[in-house]
Amino acid sequence: MHSLVQPNAWVVLRLPNESLKILQVAPNTITSLPKIGTFPSNLLIGRPYYKTYELLDRLPGHKDSSLRIVAAAELHADTIAEENAAANPSLSANGGNDNEDGIPLGGDGVEYQLVGPDNEVIMRSNRETIDSSAHQTLTMAEIETLKREGTGAGKDLIAKLMASHLGIDQKTAFSLAKYKLLKTKKYLRRFTVLPVDVPTLTRWIAEEKDTGKILELREEMLALAGSWANVHFSSALPTQPDLAGGRWLVVDETGGLLVAALAERMGILYPLSPDDAMSIQEAEETETPQHNDRPLATSSTLTLVHANAQPNVSLLKYFSYDPTTASPATPTPHPLSTHLHTLSWLQLVSPSLDTTYSTAIPLLTSEELSSLKSGKRGTYYRKLRRHTRVKNIVTSTRAGNFDGLVVASHMDPVSILRHTIPLLRGGAQVSIYSPTIEPLVALADVYSTSRRTAFIQAPPQSFLALLPDPGPNSTPVTSSVPAADPNPTTSPPLEQPPARNPDTWPGSPDFPLNPTLLLSTSVQSCRLRPWQVLPGRTHPSMTGKGGAEGYLFTATRVVPARGRVEARGKFVKRRVELQGAARAGAPREGRGADGKNGEAVKRAADGDEIGSGDGEPTVKRQKNVSPPALGKGIEETITGRDERR
Repeated sequence: MHSLVQPNAWVVLRLPNESLKILQVAPNTITSLPKIGTFPSNLLIGRPYYKTYELLDRLPGHKDSSLRIVAAAELHADTIAEENAAANPSLSANGGNDNEDGIPLGGDGVEYQLVGPDNEVIMRSNRETIDSSAHQTLTMAEIETLKREGTGAGKDLIAKLMASHLGIDQKTAFSLAKYKLLKTKKYLRRFTVLPVDVPTLTRWIAEEKDTGKILELREEMLALAGSWANVHFSSALPTQPDLAGGRWLVVDETGGLLVAALAERMGILYPLSPDDAMSIQEAEETETPQHNDRPLATSSTLTLVHANAQPNVSLLKYFSYDPTTASPATPTPHPLSTHLHTLSWLQLVSPSLDTTYSTAIPLLTSEELSSLKSGKRGTYYRKLRRHTRVKNIVTSTRAGNFDGLVVASHMDPVSILRHTIPLLRGGAQVSIYSPTIEPLVALADVYSTSRRTAFIQAPPQSFLALLPDPGPNSTPVTSSVPAADPNPTTSPPLEQPPARNPDTWPGSPDFPLNPTLLLSTSVQSCRLRPWQVLPGRTHPSMTGKGGAEGYLFTATRVVPARGRVEARGKFVKRRVELQGAARAGAPREGRGADGKNGEAVKRAADGDEIGSGDGEPTVKRQKNVSPPALGKGIEETITGRDERR
């Protein structure tokens, strides 16, 4: 993020009444703020963020106002005065009479909050105060005239309003500060310049725009979705810069707000500074001076799956990214031009039906290119780049091996996971947001423990048909998903028959999805509520905005074992007992007292076969090893002549 306001950048203006306004700082234009005034936008370009500006009085012959940076001491003058007064108290409230509640009373018996040493009234309580418009002596016409004059950036108007109020001496310290704050928010001509980030943009949409367009997402839910999906920043390795970071699959129907939140966590949301862009361009020209096309990024990428012909990421314009004009071939490209990959559901599920993917662009020779006009030559290169980009994105996406899945959509989560779960690697995190809880509860039931147990004990026949046929002597298989190259150079032929992959099982009425592919499923919610914290008046803010609560489904992708599972147990409990008895040498039931049976037991424990003699038991160890598929271990049988054994 830039520290200075750049030309044509989008900024947030925080007005005195705490409302937000987002506008673009275009050079050589006039910026107009309702109820505040107008000023040239060039006065903001090149200035730092987080500064508070005040509109000065218009000079004679000028239509617009100039700006003045308000110092921090002036902004916090009231707070500084209160701290100084608390540190150096000059007045005391130890005089006057007290009532039975301990509240000081004046000489006239009127209740006061603070009384001086000589019984003079310093501050009156507001119990007897009646707030009425009749206390203000200024008329609306006079107030409008003062507003049009706009002297002192509104401070003169506020001073006259307070001076002309008849009941100002009856207000308590709290009510007086509240009255001054209300007039300051209404008439003061100031604003603060802030950068556009995801929390500020989310708050602006929630307060000023229609929250239904972003599925009523809040900043805390955006943070939870990115955190549970393990979306993070990864710096490039010096030796292998293409292997740093991760790859996440995104289904976003919030106008690009979810993509912006994830890109901000990955460090690819904001455009590069001119110095960084120039250094990158010089390095690329040194390595590859023959062309200007930059290949798509292979790490720290977001693959956006959308339902329309073009993705709806209109909110990304506030971060200086426009998908219609952004191109990796530009001198200073936006990081999202190479790190954001977009494809439609048709290109993901059935790419052969998509004309952009299936229609190949023939390669022209140098003679044919030279014979074309400049306009047709540019059109040819544009179509060729578009076809190559779509083909590479579709091929890499269908290869899978993504590190996570983040969803915020109106679509059924079951239908989304049916096509996206096979694209995730083992250990990938899944995070799905929904304004209501019902779709997520139904999805959690699909991956419940009881349904998973029933699926393992009696899998459907359609699922068993997709399992590979292991031979009688084949080795166990641990995974049916082969490790695929995330960036293959050539796409597989579309007409080849689909491989027998159990992860792509379409489901059945009893099992809409394979319940063994996701574990640790949970549904949670989070909401940030502002509170008013005052002595005796602490409660949630009464002006908070309602709306959908919002819920989040989280899970972990696992790769179940395929094929035969060998598990052989060693039942050595009986053998340990025999060895302990042999070492002790104690006679057991059915044995003689002469100790001969102890030697027989010891030999039996060592695995020897002992014949039967007169008065001695017959101990025979039989090894009954079943085939590996049955998974049985060693059985020991001990038979004796003594019936008590």
